[in-house]
Amino acid sequence: MAKDPNLKDVYAISSQDGLNALYREWAHSYDTGFSEAQGYQLPRAVAQAFLGAGGTGPVLDVGGGTGLVAEHLTSLGVTTIDALDLSDDMLGVARMKGIYRDLIRADIKQKLPSTTPSYRGIVSAGTFTLGHVGPEGIGNLLGVADTGAVIVISVNAAHFESAGFAAELDTQKSEIVSLKMQDVRIFDDRADDAHRNDIARLLIFRKA
Repeated sequence: MAKDPNLKDVYAISSQDGLNALYREWAHSYDTGFSEAQGYQLPRAVAQAFLGAGGTGPVLDVGGGTGLVAEHLTSLGVTTIDALDLSDDMLGVARMKGIYRDLIRADIKQKLPSTTPSYRGIVSAGTFTLGHVGPEGIGNLLGVADTGAVIVISVNAAHFESAGFAAELDTQKSEIVSLKMQDVRIFDDRADDAHRNDIARLLIFRKA
């Protein structure tokens, strides 16, 4: 039987093997057992920020998982979306929804293969956080972004400075224009008490 998602488990895992095992157990209950049960509203916030910044497809959804961000993008009229994730099990659930053009199994912490398409937009919700992906992923995103591409990624605000995201943005300042930041709640009031008021910092910018 699939394990019900638990926020404490998510934040406690620091290895990729551990994350793969966790998402393998969660894949088929993630949308209801985690997203709905915890009031996970970050995917909608990322999608809305992308549209608000003038984002268009084709879009790369980094850490796309079961397709929560893509569902919101599709409902807002954005078409041609690819998913990138390390979990075959999560991508398998996304495949059944039929919302992605392509599913890419890859690690955004590494330089993406030269065969990876280029994108007019890149989004990511919940992937740049403790134990998942650090600031090293930003440069790899820029490597597959077209000039002028709209990029919206969420970063767990509690780790924005300490994990080096602010420093990485400074390092990449020649590749980034029109940077804006917006803090949003990750969950609504259905979330566990310990995480009900967790904040994500949306980084909204274009590739120079």
